[in-house]
Amino acid sequence: MADKKTENKEEAVKDLKDLGDAVKTEEAKADTAADAPEADAEDKPVERVQVLDAQGRAYGTGRRKDAVARVWIKPGSGKVMVNGRDQAVYFGRQTQRLVLNQPFLIVNGVNKFDVICTVKGGGLSGQAGAVRHGISRALENFDPEMRPALKKAGMLTRDARIVERKKVGKHKARRTKQWAKR
Repeated sequence: MADKKTENKEEAVKDLKDLGDAVKTEEAKADTAADAPEADAEDKPVERVQVLDAQGRAYGTGRRKDAVARVWIKPGSGKVMVNGRDQAVYFGRQTQRLVLNQPFLIVNGVNKFDVICTVKGGGLSGQAGAVRHGISRALENFDPEMRPALKKAGMLTRDARIVERKKVGKHKARRTKQWAKR
């Protein structure tokens, strides 16, 4: 009886080995067939093309903290409209306007593009960062040659820092309750 069990186990193991070998050969065939087109795709770089809408504007979406900006740029005199108002009216602080105009300084495009954007969510600082991110993406869509300079300056990367959540038993995210020794 013990011999029958061991024989059955040996046959089962042999069958499993044969099945495993068959599966491996099928996977190898599939991998070699699938690798051929991918190898060609990896060799040549992605070609970026100019993306414009019917009015000749380039679009970019920018995000920062909780703010989201939709930005359209077109060749012009450098006028920046944020939610229907001039940038100087909407962003009262000079630092916010400097943040907003950084992409133009990087690509030497100051007073060469008109910007129309809508931004919502967050505060003014986050909104300025969102508009900057959107302008950078729109400039990349307008002229793909600007991408390396913007990428090197970090303008195309979304700033992923957000507010840390408040924890239970604490006043804020990390601020603990006051403790008195005596």
